[in-house]
Amino acid sequence: MPATEPLPTTRPRHGGPQNLDRVRADVARIIESYPHERVFPLYVELRDLRDRAFKVLERRVPAEHARDWFHTAGLACAAMANAAFDLGHPLAAEAQARTAFQCAEQAGDNALRCWIRGTQSLVAYWEDRCRDAVELARDGRHHPPGSGTAAVRLAALEARAHARLGDAHAAERALTRAEQAREEVVDTGGPAGLLEFPVAKQYAYASSTALWLGGQVGLARAERDAITAIAGYAQELEPHRRVGELCLARLDLAAVRLRGRDLEGAAEQVDLVLAAATSRRTEAVLRRLRRLGKALERTPLQAAPAAVQLRDKIGSFCAAQGVSPLVGQPL
Repeated sequence: MPATEPLPTTRPRHGGPQNLDRVRADVARIIESYPHERVFPLYVELRDLRDRAFKVLERRVPAEHARDWFHTAGLACAAMANAAFDLGHPLAAEAQARTAFQCAEQAGDNALRCWIRGTQSLVAYWEDRCRDAVELARDGRHHPPGSGTAAVRLAALEARAHARLGDAHAAERALTRAEQAREEVVDTGGPAGLLEFPVAKQYAYASSTALWLGGQVGLARAERDAITAIAGYAQELEPHRRVGELCLARLDLAAVRLRGRDLEGAAEQVDLVLAAATSRRTEAVLRRLRRLGKALERTPLQAAPAAVQLRDKIGSFCAAQGVSPLVGQPL
């Protein structure tokens, strides 16, 4: 079912627990592995699982199973929204997120509603719609998740968007809410992976927030928080390391180094990113690299051979991305 079509209504008949358990287990497996696996194959598998869930819902589903099927379909669509954005297709991401939210409504699941509002806020932020990003994060607060880290994520997303808008006070308040939400986290026992907002990522978002706010104090905080985030990610075993998130933290640190006119320090972080991101290119990393490339054009050191070389490396890496693999694909 395309993401923009109306959701099916349910009628009592067939769609039993064994089939549900299989689909739910597959969706959970993908969500767990998402942060450290190639994105496109996961998207294709999620699309198949989503379609299977919707086909069941288009038939007759016993009332006692309908909510579970909607929840499973919503999880698949929520993961597809994230994957579509990572693959450079924000319109598809927004369409999948809308469908995921409809599923969460049918399932009556606040944790899923909250997480999806965060994903919508994330896409709006990267699409330069920061006021929308703030409003979506705020709306997510109307759906308290009860467990998990979705509330931490919402507050961190809101802080970063406020900072990009130049509202330091609102950004600081949101960062404080993120810290408070972290203290109240209750383990869900459900799939983590993509649906987890680890402490390292919280520091990474705090770093981005401070970087947008700028100033000597802001840059010092951005440097400190980026280093803390990188250290947190480095503690993960390499096969399970959150590559994209680590790259974004490194790029924040590179930006701090560049503003301090430390070309060597910036290049060191960029080189690490280019080596790691080759196997798992994501849209956020590419956009962050392009932003850093533009910053290199504006630095007083722009004509230095090291700056030219670094800019050329970034340009070559981003150019190799090409067209999103979702172009021409059924969504």
